[in-house]
Amino acid sequence: MTGELAFFSLGVDDAERGRAFYERLFGWRFEPGPSGEGFVITSANVPGGIHGGDAGASPYVFFEVDDIDAAIVRVRELGGRIEEVDHADDEESNARFGRFKLCRDDQGSLFGLHQAPSAS
Repeated sequence: MTGELAFFSLGVDDAERGRAFYERLFGWRFEPGPSGEGFVITSANVPGGIHGGDAGASPYVFFEVDDIDAAIVRVRELGGRIEEVDHADDEESNARFGRFKLCRDDQGSLFGLHQAPSAS
């Protein structure tokens, strides 16, 4: 459903070290991330991810959308912008994890959009 919380992402300097910390703190389970870097987090309620190279980052929150391309257009129409992040955008990753984009609202606050993978 559009606007529902889809997942969260934690930015840390070292993804493996972050994994060890949060695994011990919360008991979360981890598996390799879609790009082969970082991890997908399985938690009790909202799924998540953790990626390295982003020391001191605030957690990112991603909201579900039905059509990410249309949502990107709407963000821009409303004065927001899309963050161009270098992520692998391959078919295998999209089929498993869906599509996502980091955005900033019209005041510069960071948030994300997520389109779930197609049911096949």
